[in-house]
Amino acid sequence: MLPEIRKAVCGAVSDQTVYHVQTMAEIVSASMSPQRFPLILLGSFASLALLLASIGIYGVISYSVTQRVHEIGIRMALGAEKRDVFRMVAGQGLSLALAGLAIGMTVALILTRLLLSFSHLLYGVGANDPATLASVSALLIGVAILACYLPARRAMRVDPMVGLRYE
Repeated sequence: MLPEIRKAVCGAVSDQTVYHVQTMAEIVSASMSPQRFPLILLGSFASLALLLASIGIYGVISYSVTQRVHEIGIRMALGAEKRDVFRMVAGQGLSLALAGLAIGMTVALILTRLLLSFSHLLYGVGANDPATLASVSALLIGVAILACYLPARRAMRVDPMVGLRYE
């Protein structure tokens, strides 16, 4: 399109110049470029934090199940159903996740007031946006449920005789 624009401008008056022609998409991209790297960095660290949190929850619950094989075997021998054992183990993991979420939300709300210099990175989103906080909370609870699922399923399969003989 640039040749037609130059021809239209030069056709009217020959002493006009056309330089530094950009599309609107290029202008918008250039205006957002100072924010792009910090947002990519922030997103990368957030993804890494989510991965570390899920590995941490999985590790703690898995270790807890390993340490409690004897107790789980006794519960199963006394008549506890598999879904009760699953609920017990998953409930322990979810209670840890909810406690961490409550502490994290409190710290996040305090830090958004203290670190107002980062508010320019939030393009179109308020620092204390309830929809963002709710969606992140739901994501973290979902990750915690997935991290607790495998250890809880393993706890359900504990044979009472093996659990009673466990030392």
